[in-house]
Amino acid sequence: MTPIDIDAPLALLGGRSPTEFMRTYWQKKPLLIRQAIANFTSPVPAAGLKKLAKRDDVEARLIWQENDEWNMESGPFARFPKIAEPNWSLLVQSVDLHDDTTAALMQQFRFVPDARLDDIMISLASRHGGVGPHFDSYDVFLLQGKGQRRWRISRQKDLSLVPDIPCKILQHFEPEEEFVLEPGDMLYLPPHIAHDGISLSDECITVSIGFRAPPLAVLARGLLEVAADQLSARSGLGFGPYSTPTLPGPDLSGMFRDKGLPATTQPAALPDELVHSALAAVQKIAFDERMATRFLGCWLTEPNSLTVFPISQDMIDIDDVLERQGSLALDRRSRMMYRGADLFINGEALETKTNATFKKLADVRVLSTADLKKASADTLTLLQEWLDDGWMVAI
Repeated sequence: MTPIDIDAPLALLGGRSPTEFMRTYWQKKPLLIRQAIANFTSPVPAAGLKKLAKRDDVEARLIWQENDEWNMESGPFARFPKIAEPNWSLLVQSVDLHDDTTAALMQQFRFVPDARLDDIMISLASRHGGVGPHFDSYDVFLLQGKGQRRWRISRQKDLSLVPDIPCKILQHFEPEEEFVLEPGDMLYLPPHIAHDGISLSDECITVSIGFRAPPLAVLARGLLEVAADQLSARSGLGFGPYSTPTLPGPDLSGMFRDKGLPATTQPAALPDELVHSALAAVQKIAFDERMATRFLGCWLTEPNSLTVFPISQDMIDIDDVLERQGSLALDRRSRMMYRGADLFINGEALETKTNATFKKLADVRVLSTADLKKASADTLTLLQEWLDDGWMVAI
């Protein structure tokens, strides 16, 4: 897999380079791109989406309108409405975890950091089907996979929702622009742009490439949890030169002391000394970049709760891969990131000592025979463990 040239024009972005797109449009304004992918068809057809929605390891929803009322049901599903029945939509989440072609499609958007990439949702709708006017708190590319869909969008400030219904639908939607998307057309929407997509076909498939945008409260809570881990354990486990230590924290092993405390006539009053001692203790915790890196790396690479890595019955040895001049690739379900000397894979943290092999694997997701031959024995040992666990595949 070749890294994306961020300064070269991309048809995916309407002839704009990733650099230009990120500077001009990302998180700023919508962009309609006609024929972003020429001759594009959905990576998963309607029958495949229904098959996925029947599985208990796949998140899916069915949304429909009946008598002007919105209804929603979560999967797995045993049966579906007929495609001839109007006003329903099937939404299948994280299809990239279950289909190689969909996972490959996501790789085309890696001019945005992996830390922001979330998943690919694919929706199947009958004529007039949709999920109502709404807004998202994240960036999304809406790529038409089959049929036609009419999108109406608005930069409106009023984002109040209709109360007491199962879907998050805008109470006062006032469209400002309208587009009809054909297969291969794509619409980029930054966060909080109101939009409403209606199927104009008996069988309409839309591919949504979504990007996570964590709430600030979630980021703060995560750092507090890492700080709590520092206080509960001051050492970690490791294997070879690659370790997963608990981050070093302050020594708070002492006890609160109030020597010289005078007698009181107000025994129910909370002592100032105790309040000041608690504040002084917490101020010893360093909320620094290393802590933020550890939290974000582990959290953002943590597999989806429904993810199951396939373990091959035929144990593959890296020596066999080298002998046949093969390659190793990350499984489509694996998430891998790094920052400085820290490497993160599927929720685990490793000290890589700036290992170039692992960083290349994270960026390119494939290691060639030449890469493997240059790797150290310790690196190959760890790659073999990942291969045995199903985190990697031999190709």
